Amino acid sequence: MAEDFSALADLKAAAPEAAPVREPKIDAQGRSYATGKRKNAIARVWVKPGSGKIVVNGRALEVYFARPVLRMLINQPFQVANRAGQFDVVATVTGGGLSGQAGAVRHGISRALTFYEPALRSPLKASGFLTRDSRVVERKKYGKAKARRSFQFSKR
Repeated sequence: MAEDFSALADLKAAAPEAAPVREPKIDAQGRSYATGKRKNAIARVWVKPGSGKIVVNGRALEVYFARPVLRMLINQPFQVANRAGQFDVVATVTGGGLSGQAGAVRHGISRALTFYEPALRSPLKASGFLTRDSRVVERKKYGKAKARRSFQFSKR
């Protein structure tokens, strides 16, 4: 038993003290880029310091995402990171519907923020914004009306 404790102490002494420090990934224009995904939607997101303006597919956020719930969803990473109104976002989104696109933009913004400012990784990760929501629509099976729904049964 004494050998185990000494081996553990040796192991702790040999282990590195701290995790490697992450470097910011910023391009020549001062932007960070990330890709966000949700359902069938893919968002390419660029984040740079600014006044908080968000442009999606060449249109303002309020025009592209008319529902307040979707706008709130997109602004969540900034609220969690206490960076509301400090970054401009330019995003291009393809595929899926509005809900999936909003989720993809949120995922992309979260990842781009961590690339720009690596210290924000822990609060964004704790809120679950860095995890790709992998739920997609289940495919339709043969012999079924939909993915799982059977045809209506009739005795006669």
